[in-house]
Amino acid sequence: MSEDSIPGPGNGQTLLDADQRRAAWDRLGSEQFDVVVIGGGVVGAGAALDAATRGLKVALVEARDFASGTSSRSSKMFHGGLRYLEQLEFGLVREALHERELSLTTLAPHLVKPLPFLFPLTHRLWERPYVAAGIFLYDQLGGAKSVPAQKHLLKAGALRLAPGLKRNSLIGGIRYYDTVVDDARHTMVVARTAAHYGAVVRTSSQVVALLREGDRVTGVRIRDTENGAVTEVRGHVVVNATGVWTDEIQALSKQRGRFRVRASKGVHIVVPRDRIVSEVAIILRTEKSVLFVIPWGTHWIIGTTDTDWNLDLAHPAATKADIDYILGHVNSVLATPLTHDDIDGVYAGLRPLLAGESESTSKLSREHAVATPSPGLVAIAGGKYTTYRVMAEDAIDAAAEFVPTRVAPSITEKVPLLGADGYFALVNQAEHVGKHYGLHPYRVRHLLDRYGSLIGEVLAMAEGRPDLLTPITEAPVYLKVEAWYAAAAEGALHLEDILARRMRISIEYPHRGVDCAREVADVVAPVLGWSAADVDREVATYEARVDAEVSSQTQPDDASADALRASAPEARAEILEPVPLN
Repeated sequence: MSEDSIPGPGNGQTLLDADQRRAAWDRLGSEQFDVVVIGGGVVGAGAALDAATRGLKVALVEARDFASGTSSRSSKMFHGGLRYLEQLEFGLVREALHERELSLTTLAPHLVKPLPFLFPLTHRLWERPYVAAGIFLYDQLGGAKSVPAQKHLLKAGALRLAPGLKRNSLIGGIRYYDTVVDDARHTMVVARTAAHYGAVVRTSSQVVALLREGDRVTGVRIRDTENGAVTEVRGHVVVNATGVWTDEIQALSKQRGRFRVRASKGVHIVVPRDRIVSEVAIILRTEKSVLFVIPWGTHWIIGTTDTDWNLDLAHPAATKADIDYILGHVNSVLATPLTHDDIDGVYAGLRPLLAGESESTSKLSREHAVATPSPGLVAIAGGKYTTYRVMAEDAIDAAAEFVPTRVAPSITEKVPLLGADGYFALVNQAEHVGKHYGLHPYRVRHLLDRYGSLIGEVLAMAEGRPDLLTPITEAPVYLKVEAWYAAAAEGALHLEDILARRMRISIEYPHRGVDCAREVADVVAPVLGWSAADVDREVATYEARVDAEVSSQTQPDDASADALRASAPEARAEILEPVPLN
């Protein structure tokens, strides 16, 4: 993903073929970097982009794939967090709404889309003015700039927007706006944009040790999880942006951390769009928090849960109890209840929440924190997906102390992600683009909302290969060229990377990707240099992953679900335990 040419808007492709991965490995092991970022989630990718656009020499290493942890398993929203107003976290809400506005209009309009929500009212007299005041404050803090302000609805008006709700489940409603985003694609594009501006970005590169001179951290030792090779990456400062793995990386320094991170499991289910009749997303109060019902293409995403998780951080498992909890709450308001048979997909993610020293007094927060636990080592944790850019800026501000040259201020507020420039014009030209490539305008609009103005780069890969412009047989929402492009330009190295993150087939189809695994593997085999045996192994590994996930979702508790999920083989080579400093 790195480029030897001068970075900037002109040299757009940032492809990730085998030669470039080898070149990136050589550069990581031979050059002195200003900043080494650990973690390819949205905060790590954002930190790499922030540092690169300040003119710093940056390396980003990720043990698995972009967004393979928390950043692909969110509620799929850029939002201010309406519920945080009740917790009086006005600063957090204002900051998040500012970031939402930036992404919606400037940074990523091709990926972040406005989304109308219905807040059903259930109590007479007090609830409408109470909720209205909260949403008014939400709008005033920044929520109603590029989207409409709140609109009050009587019961009949609310049911016209959401006919699928029980008539007795509400007495009226308020419509307001937030946004929806494909989190995994967004994170990957942030990383690609960082590479576009000169960062050396490499996945399947696990940190197994921190390097140190005296008491100062001076870099990392990494292991290629594709072939087992090891090299050392030197940097003036190392940024630990590993989310729920923050404490594990901190332990490598043998220094006490300035904060601890606790993992909270959030589970979502995915059901077909025709199972709930509604023109809007729905937000429901629960006894603990809120439940979102969010339109997602031809589906609804419903979630989330919020429970402590102390087991496998890489593969949190959803249980039958988690799924029953979601079904129970959403069915309390639906005219036609959902059943387990309606579920096409399930996913579980871990929120990295800041925890206090004492379990009895700890206040878990969505605020983020930056600390310098050791000279040359900066840690960032907590926060929300929506505020990734601010978190990244704060992390690099702290890291700047260890960089020997002057460090410019952050400019990421003004740096559109790849695919943003020209997006709106292309939306208006969808019919013309469709005629040129022989695609229906709806297909072009779908591609634009995934690739933005890079759509020409995607479709160019089908020149002379008309078969690539045909749909994937058992996942017809996607074209075969999208799988090809994922392998050629978006850093996908394994079938799981494509089916679970570059495309969301693993949660959007009842077969969870199994029925199209071989077809997709055959499409990308020439790009990734796979032999017939490699294809067989990738398909078998993916099928085992899906089987383990589906089986775990029938288990009654976390321990039994985790044991089943952990039994599946990894697509990448064995992830080793990190080695502490001597």
